[in-house]
Amino acid sequence: MSLQGSLSIERMCELARVSRASFYRSFQEQRPIEEEMEVRSAIQQIAVEHRRRYGYRRISAELRRRGMRVNHKRVMRIMAEDNLLAVRTRAFVVTTNSGFGSASHSGLQTRCGPSSRSARSCSLVRPVKRHSVFLASRFSELQKF
Repeated sequence: MSLQGSLSIERMCELARVSRASFYRSFQEQRPIEEEMEVRSAIQQIAVEHRRRYGYRRISAELRRRGMRVNHKRVMRIMAEDNLLAVRTRAFVVTTNSGFGSASHSGLQTRCGPSSRSARSCSLVRPVKRHSVFLASRFSELQKF
């Protein structure tokens, strides 16, 4: 309303040939859009500050701390529209057992060791459990065909 200068709203509407009712109707329609943009901007700022670790509950609480009264469902809707969903950190899961040298099968290991002639035909298989198993196959029999 500060843009009107010295003219009254009634005089401006008269000059623009617009009814006062439609002026106030359009003015009221613009305020929610501005308020929506302000809330959206604050949500994006909080999400970026906390490296997208905050979900809608934490962001709603942070907005309340900053003095903005916003419903949590509205925060959730805005976050979904702007693709600001929280990134979950996955727990570290050990997938390999690096202690395979502790349980050795000496009979197979001596026959399939690096010094044996058939070392290229042996392979180490690690099952899901803790033990390692060597598989040996004779390629000399297969080479006859």
